[in-house]
Amino acid sequence: MSDDTAKILVLDDDPDILEVNRIVLQNAGYEVTCFVEPDKAFEHMLRTPPDLVITDLMMGALDSGFSFVQRIRERREFATLPVIIITAVGSQRGFDFMPRSEADLKAMQVQAFFAKPVKPRELQAKVAELLCAGKP
Repeated sequence: MSDDTAKILVLDDDPDILEVNRIVLQNAGYEVTCFVEPDKAFEHMLRTPPDLVITDLMMGALDSGFSFVQRIRERREFATLPVIIITAVGSQRGFDFMPRSEADLKAMQVQAFFAKPVKPRELQAKVAELLCAGKP
């Protein structure tokens, strides 16, 4: 892949979800790196900053994804990094974290939120939108 290929980091504790998202995003022309552990994902981000992050919400703990996003936002270099949460917490646990407004997304410190399973075209479209929004 060329140096101008957008780099996407995907974090999810489900290897099947990682593989599906990797294929969907690579087919759209992105360079995708996948992780199952938040700490390893963060360490990689420090060495190789991504252009966009996609994270699960519930990994180990119910709020692991929110904790990961908070950790990202504490770093100045990641303050404006686009982040997407994809989660099955609603269907698996009955919790409703679905943002109802832009203010909800802002409070979560993310740019998009999807319930699993996300449709490939919807994910590709949102990723393209967020990556284009970040370009001058």
